[in-house]
Amino acid sequence: MKAMIFAAGLGPRLKPLTDTMPKALLPLAGKTLLQWQIERLKAAGIEDIVVNIHHFGQQIIDYLKVKEGFGCNIQVSDEREALLETGGGLLKAAALLGYDDNGKYENNAQPVLVCNVDILSSIDLPRLIAAHRSDDLATVVVSDRETQRYLLFSGDGTLHGWTNIKTGEYRPTTLTANPLGVPASNTQRGDLTTNPLIRLAFSGMQIVSPAFFAELRHTQAEKGDKFSLIDAYLSVVERQAGTIRAFVPQNYRMMDVGKIDQLDEAEQFAESLNTKL
Repeated sequence: MKAMIFAAGLGPRLKPLTDTMPKALLPLAGKTLLQWQIERLKAAGIEDIVVNIHHFGQQIIDYLKVKEGFGCNIQVSDEREALLETGGGLLKAAALLGYDDNGKYENNAQPVLVCNVDILSSIDLPRLIAAHRSDDLATVVVSDRETQRYLLFSGDGTLHGWTNIKTGEYRPTTLTANPLGVPASNTQRGDLTTNPLIRLAFSGMQIVSPAFFAELRHTQAEKGDKFSLIDAYLSVVERQAGTIRAFVPQNYRMMDVGKIDQLDEAEQFAESLNTKL
């Protein structure tokens, strides 16, 4: 299996730190965010890694060179001319991940574990890898936590849509009238047999199968070069083009290192993960 780390973000909520450095090189508990992700992937046996860059991208290139890639085979997908979001960024890196320019794949193509550089978690990566089904287009890591935007899954873990509870928006739009009984809150969902869809929060990590790259190309044709992975997932759902499946980790803890006033908390969280690597 290969991996891609999204490290191209601007990090606006981490200003003024990100006025002079990329978010990926933010130090926490003696390591950069990028090092945290690389070491966790390496511990799970994944050493072929692509890192995308944009904001202060040369700093990341220089850092990886000095660190000799932490003993991994690391390639850089350069988005300094245009930041492409997660879906567009993954598609741009297709050739580095073993796919051709048309999003097609070869017989020896491998699944790709994709993660955000700024999300730390206690996830058991070997368990996630083992849970991925080769006939599914993607396995997305989700959790039962409060947020404003949720992915909607049936009882068998299959993705059926997305909602923003603040705006009342649903995708696909056929879910707008809530005909499938989406519960008002996770605490009210009860038995999955009586509530066909449940809300789960996306956690910034997934495994995508080789066939998913053709779906990225399809979404690019609809949205342009800049689009999110959520856009691609919902395109799959709307066209009934394949299965996107949930993975809910056990005893899961995660933190999005995204705000300057949360750095002390993030430092403590990172310290708590140190003993697990």
